Amino acid sequence: MNATELEDKIALKELVDKIAILGDKKDFENQVQLFSENAVSETIAKGKTILKLRGRKEMLDAFNEFHQEIETAYHFNGQQIVTINGNSTSGICYCLITLISNENGKKLKTTIGAIYEDEYIRVDSQWLVSKRIGYFNWQDKTEIKS
Repeated sequence: MNATELEDKIALKELVDKIAILGDKKDFENQVQLFSENAVSETIAKGKTILKLRGRKEMLDAFNEFHQEIETAYHFNGQQIVTINGNSTSGICYCLITLISNENGKKLKTTIGAIYEDEYIRVDSQWLVSKRIGYFNWQDKTEIKS
């Protein structure tokens, strides 16, 4: 691995982590800027597509709407492997998602085991996500007792 590949891998890890942090802060205006203009974001749970978005505007609207009911979100990114091919790249990232919400007067914690399969493109020397498929492989929902 040469210095350029190492720099790219660090930049891609930072990109994925920034997306998670901005999502946790509910800063979707800045989060969607880390996706290409016409990016695709797809979420698959139990083998079925439950959400498919195209473009920053559609993502922004959907992220804002979904998080209306979410008090707190934490995305813990773990393993990441990327394959760099010039100005386009693919990668996989494991993520443990925790969401705190209120439903019917009860405080709930939802934990999701997700794997993101990403495609990235370099635009003006900056890496952006051009396609993200999130596989939500398992979910656990429990009531938080005070």
